[in-house]
Amino acid sequence: MKATGQDIIRELQNRRDQARLGGGAARIDRQHAAGKLTARERLDVLLDPGSFEETDMFVVHRSRDFGMDGNTIAGDGVITGSGRINGQLVYVYSQDFTVFGGSLSATHANKIVKILKLAMQNGAPVIGLNDSGGARIQEGVDSLGGYADVFLQNVMASGVIPQISVIMGPCAGGAVYSPAMTDFTFMVRGTSYMFVTGPDVVKTVTSEDVTAEELGGADTHTKLSSVADGAFDNDLQALSEIRRLVGYLPANNTDSAASAEPIDDPKRTVPALDSLIPDSPNLPYDMNELVISIADEGRFFEIQPDFAKNILTGFVRMNGATVGVVANQPMVLAGCLDIDSSRKAARFVRFCDAFNIPILTLVDVPGFMPGTSQEYGGIIKHGAKLLFAYAEATVPKVTLITRKAYGGAYDVMSSKHLRGDANFAWPTAEIAVMGAKGAVEILYRSELGDAEKIAARTADYEDRFANPFIAAERGFIDDVIIPSNSRFRLIQAFEKLRKKHLQNPHKKFGNIPL
Repeated sequence: MKATGQDIIRELQNRRDQARLGGGAARIDRQHAAGKLTARERLDVLLDPGSFEETDMFVVHRSRDFGMDGNTIAGDGVITGSGRINGQLVYVYSQDFTVFGGSLSATHANKIVKILKLAMQNGAPVIGLNDSGGARIQEGVDSLGGYADVFLQNVMASGVIPQISVIMGPCAGGAVYSPAMTDFTFMVRGTSYMFVTGPDVVKTVTSEDVTAEELGGADTHTKLSSVADGAFDNDLQALSEIRRLVGYLPANNTDSAASAEPIDDPKRTVPALDSLIPDSPNLPYDMNELVISIADEGRFFEIQPDFAKNILTGFVRMNGATVGVVANQPMVLAGCLDIDSSRKAARFVRFCDAFNIPILTLVDVPGFMPGTSQEYGGIIKHGAKLLFAYAEATVPKVTLITRKAYGGAYDVMSSKHLRGDANFAWPTAEIAVMGAKGAVEILYRSELGDAEKIAARTADYEDRFANPFIAAERGFIDDVIIPSNSRFRLIQAFEKLRKKHLQNPHKKFGNIPL
């Protein structure tokens, strides 16, 4: 008997229900027992209710070896499609560990590549939720080829659309390189890890005993390697924070920086800032206080908060508009620039520049970190990364010097000489080649035995150079402003720069010192 229309619809619904079960109830229970949501549950949390539209639900692998010809599951271990986050279109893929351990086959890879291409064509961010055992061994080189296809699309999408990776389970071997090429990578503590080779291989090759958590857990990659930009306690928190991050980002590289309806008075003064800088130049203060004080509603989405803590990077809104913040942190290493902080800030500056996000730089930097470990590690080249990034950036750049801006570090931190658009200083700013004590010891070496003379020389140097007015006389500082008025003055500066248009000389790309 020929099937009726209702029969066909029932068949379709049965197929959909089967696909939504993934690897089945038992494997879903194991996923929950491990403290993890399923791939579909994650999308339910990430996306606006009812907005997800799935693609390639019925795709299956084409492998015929090792008994795989009789073992197919619709979707093949990855759920792909589009949805919305606070109304904004995003493309997503979510690997399903209940299906073949989320392992990547050729068709699994094709589904991800298709989503990346669609995201690029339609100018929308892409978010990947990674939970995979790696390459599907049964497919051999086809699986490896699939990884390379994904990598290529990650590279083609770089700088075109924001790419966000969330590691929510295992991510090993070739699988780690796709997240590494995306703009932001986040992890979940206790349930996710990333490494090129696992603990067993490490033990065999190097004789090192190390656990998966020690080798590639969230703490390792947020505090030591800087592979991950942040970590969260569970799936729910991670997905909620990704929703918040997307709100700061434009959809693509042709959009203006994201904005929201301003709900914080742009003219709000912050009296506490007038006493933020300690009387002693050797005492630290928390630069976070300044960032939070000038941000709309005191909200700051920090990027890499646990790595290179001597510099802060992240997003705020100022009068509703997204602004990227780079700020020296005097609480850590006195705010010195070192290898790690230079790399961290340079990557963030380049992201902002790629996606038309204005950059606010808050400066209190006594210089580059001295020492053999820094020189042997290549501080010259790594510091040049940050210099290159700031010099190359064409987005609006506003700089505020709060206290120290010494030596080459003054130049690097978005100075007027690197095309800073609006450069301000507080009255407490000290803009000089170096601190007064060091300068006097060089200039008056012959008088070092006379403590009284050296003290007088130091006081004279401080009076003459440890202030913002010499730089202001040269036009390197546009204005010396009252700290409590900083929020309003910075907002005004960004408002004036809203239609800034600047192009670099025509070239394929610059050769940044990698």
